[in-house]
Amino acid sequence: MGKKELNRGLQSRHIQMIALGGTIGVGLFMGSASAIQWTGPSVLLAYMIAGVFIFFIMRAMGEMLYLEPSTGSFATFGYKYIHPMAGYLAAWSNWFQWVVVGMSEIIAVGTYMQYWFPNLPAWIPGLIAFVILGAANLVSVKSFGEFEFWFSLVKVITIVLMILAGLGIIFFGFGNGGTAIGLSNLWKHGGFFTGGWSGFFFALSLVIAAYQGVELIGITAGEAKEPQKTLTKATQSIIWRILIFYIGSIFVIVTVYPWNQLHSLGSPFVATFAKVGITVAAGIINFVVITSAMSGCNSGIYSAGRMLYTLGVNGQAPTVFTKLSKNGVPLLGTIGVLVGLAVGVVLSYIAPKNLFVYVYSASVLPGMIPWFVILISQIQFRKMNDAKGITHPFKMPFAPLSNYITIAFLVMVLIGMWFNKDTRVSLIAGIVFLFVISISFFGFKNRQQKVGNSVRL
Repeated sequence: MGKKELNRGLQSRHIQMIALGGTIGVGLFMGSASAIQWTGPSVLLAYMIAGVFIFFIMRAMGEMLYLEPSTGSFATFGYKYIHPMAGYLAAWSNWFQWVVVGMSEIIAVGTYMQYWFPNLPAWIPGLIAFVILGAANLVSVKSFGEFEFWFSLVKVITIVLMILAGLGIIFFGFGNGGTAIGLSNLWKHGGFFTGGWSGFFFALSLVIAAYQGVELIGITAGEAKEPQKTLTKATQSIIWRILIFYIGSIFVIVTVYPWNQLHSLGSPFVATFAKVGITVAAGIINFVVITSAMSGCNSGIYSAGRMLYTLGVNGQAPTVFTKLSKNGVPLLGTIGVLVGLAVGVVLSYIAPKNLFVYVYSASVLPGMIPWFVILISQIQFRKMNDAKGITHPFKMPFAPLSNYITIAFLVMVLIGMWFNKDTRVSLIAGIVFLFVISISFFGFKNRQQKVGNSVRL
């Protein structure tokens, strides 16, 4: 078992689409309406600002991955360049985030299927999705890559079609009797900052949550063919992905419809398709949201399983999680995640929906921990390598100033969550989780000392 390594079965097209799909989730398809209600059309500015800082986070990770491509990426870098506890918190936070997201997506699949089959118990399609995705992840990393490639492709095509349709309405009046809507909805209904600066400030937490998962490509590093080439390309493309898929779609949504009418129209994406006269818009979006949920669950199984593997190798979790299958898949690590997702199937049968919403939102703070670790690790990474005379072919722009500014922005978002009564509970839940994990770190301290610096990821 000691000689086994993770299988580099992810091709360039897999990595590119995983990088793309990692930034597109149900948070964009359905959750953007909530952010719009808080801040109105200025939500567009919120996505732009958040997108700039996400770009810096990804470039910081890309610089380190170029020289040290490793599964677990930010957890390994935190362990090596900050402190074992930093890697520990990053890995467990990422694991928690993806398990919770995976659970939510399992429940979402069952809920959305009831659109077509209202009498079908929600847990049945959730269980089917659980079995299919679990099997795909256990077979090989290539199976995961293929599933995620096609899931992400559906999401990308849908957003592109929506943007094109929306631009046709705005500038040419397609589907609106030939009358162009124009840009007036951006300021007509109470101005650009309808929720004031406080509403804009509060909306940042929802916008940031929609971007969570973008760091997934870092976890694929240990299983990517030609990692330097594929990961560099995926990281460099993050800026246009943010511009097109987030800012482009949000621009269309807040321009096509008055922001104060979106809450009564369901998903903003459904509203936009309906505006151009596509009568099956609801069915189309429902299919895409199911696909998006499957994609989120698929990514959750993959990511959380690799994090358990990383923790085991670093002496920060039971060594049983380091066991690999004959195809190079972290066998028990993946099974451990599937056990967590099975709880999601059970919850879809017995738990009230509101309870799960609180559980999902509790992942926001833990989801930020890998970002903090990436930014701080890169500062130390650059210092150590500069001292050794090692060149950096893929440098993060404006470092370390960009690191400090990005860290300050993330802290500001957390402060906003505390002052907003709607997000304070989820922030407290995240703090409690981090406290418990921090205490558990010392339970593995003896094993970590034995492992020492022999991180082989």
